Amino acid sequence: MERKTSQRVAIENIFQRENRPLGVEEILKEGREIVESLNQATVYRNLKLLVEKGTLKPISHPVLGILYERTGRGHHHHFHCRICDRVFELPGCMLSETSAAPEGFVTEKHEVFLFGICPACGQQQ
Repeated sequence: MERKTSQRVAIENIFQRENRPLGVEEILKEGREIVESLNQATVYRNLKLLVEKGTLKPISHPVLGILYERTGRGHHHHFHCRICDRVFELPGCMLSETSAAPEGFVTEKHEVFLFGICPACGQQQ
């Protein structure tokens, strides 16, 4: 039986509160507000455990590297705000895999990232 630590609870709470993909540094920064002693090794160890458990999944962002998001949301894409540097989930899929790839290519999966300005940052301009 695995022990539920205050660090893991803090990380899980961050994902529930933010409800969007997060990078390690962002998790570490927010986590230290909850558990002051949280360190990078602990974040990585808990992310690995939560991925193995099926609670989180890694996504590979073309600029930010590996981000983590909660599972169970169905296939969706992402929006990266160039002002606040946050990544948001977009509902559903905007791409038809069958018509996107040239003839003869077999698409097995895809990931789409849109880049621009989120509503909160757009109001500040």
